[in-house]
Amino acid sequence: MFSPSEMWHGFKSAIYHKYANDPGKMLLHTGAIGWILSSAAQMTAIMMNDKLTTKDKLFLLPQEAGDAVVNIISFYTLTWGIKAIGEKLTKTCKIRTKELENLLRKSGHILDSRTKRLSDKNYAGDWNFNIKNLPDYEVKFRPHYEDFANGVAVATGLTGSVLSTNIVTPYARNYYAAQWQSDMISKIDANKNNPKKEKTQISDISFNSFQRQAHMNPFKMSSGSMKI
Repeated sequence: MFSPSEMWHGFKSAIYHKYANDPGKMLLHTGAIGWILSSAAQMTAIMMNDKLTTKDKLFLLPQEAGDAVVNIISFYTLTWGIKAIGEKLTKTCKIRTKELENLLRKSGHILDSRTKRLSDKNYAGDWNFNIKNLPDYEVKFRPHYEDFANGVAVATGLTGSVLSTNIVTPYARNYYAAQWQSDMISKIDANKNNPKKEKTQISDISFNSFQRQAHMNPFKMSSGSMKI
């Protein structure tokens, strides 16, 4: 039986081994987890709100679940995509420090006007070049490459987070919300024009709240959003 301190130590060790060499990945994963927890908290608040009727909750919960899917997918895909671009640029040495450039040049991995290209060799800056695949990477290049690559990963991860959280996600969510609102208005109008049909009862609290969210400023965050 493990004690709480041993379990905590094991958890910290697992986190360290998984993310120590890739802090950008930790930023991506913790951001996605934050979105999940934020959405779960919002849905829980709706379910526990005594001022909302059962029909109100049946209206708001699917909308909030849809918001959560849009938020999480747009955040993860955009942040991961920008981070992956940054990783590719560093591995191929299309972007590199002056120190790395000097080491690569001395080792014959940079093609310039004085160097004849060998058909079976990839050079720094080529799309198929990977500095980690060099035979002397661990000894010669890793001490100068790893910190730089991790810094780029964090920077690109932050860039992706900011773009997705403040621009892409709000627009995607608002587009979804506007479509949902349009469908609900059509159903309400149809019920009004057909008295014999069972009407969809939605309280002013829930519907007005949804209208405000659908038409909110796309650069503002809704109550179910997470800021980076």
